[in-house]
Amino acid sequence: MPITLTCTWNPRGETPRLINLYPQLVETYLGIIIILPPNADLAQIDPLKIMDNVTLEFSPEWSWGRYLALKKALETDAEHIHYADLDRLVRWVETQPAEWHRTVTFIQHCDCVVIGRTEKAWNSHPQAIRQTETISNQVFSHLLDKSLDLSAGSKGFSRRAIEFIMANTQPGRALGTDAEWIMLAHRGGFHIESLLVDGLDWESADRYQDRAASKETQLQTAQNYDAQAQNWELRVQVALEIIQSGLDAIKRDVKHP
Repeated sequence: MPITLTCTWNPRGETPRLINLYPQLVETYLGIIIILPPNADLAQIDPLKIMDNVTLEFSPEWSWGRYLALKKALETDAEHIHYADLDRLVRWVETQPAEWHRTVTFIQHCDCVVIGRTEKAWNSHPQAIRQTETISNQVFSHLLDKSLDLSAGSKGFSRRAIEFIMANTQPGRALGTDAEWIMLAHRGGFHIESLLVDGLDWESADRYQDRAASKETQLQTAQNYDAQAQNWELRVQVALEIIQSGLDAIKRDVKHP
């Protein structure tokens, strides 16, 4: 069953690592779609333009990125679609390639898969992220009566599920899609699966590095992140957006494509 990878990516030095992983990615996916912010660093993008089966597109507004990622994926022939934040995916394929392969296979047997983090992966994140995302996760886990980690930046869908989601959503609240997509899939009658993986540990410590950061570097970077009050404020706002978007998806009138 063919599967397409569709991503959003704000390049922060990952290009050489992505190029190294390209053979593995094109062997696994029917095609690769990358949605970029309007002000993305062109020097980091140019090397990718000559790659076969890679589609690059700039979003008119960065908040539209995830919406466009699903929209473009429907233009392919794929029966299943793997959405991922590309910086997270790069680390995952580098550090846990067998687990990543198993996950891609699992997606192709489901309508909707929330790919979450094991306790080991969770422990690599700053407290500002762990404490706030725990709140949004608990809200929707309770509503769906299923333990879910919504904000790990990776999900899998069948074409039918994405057609329903796209018929009932609009671009705008990018991070809110963590909950919105899943609640819409639920309302469309699609079964929600959960899969926890080690490979979605914290990726931000990798920025502008030539390889995935070590656990020690992750820990130090996480401590530095938590030491800045504005990061806590940001993560509270992110959690609020996720909760509001998910609750809005429950209340809105939906249509079947």
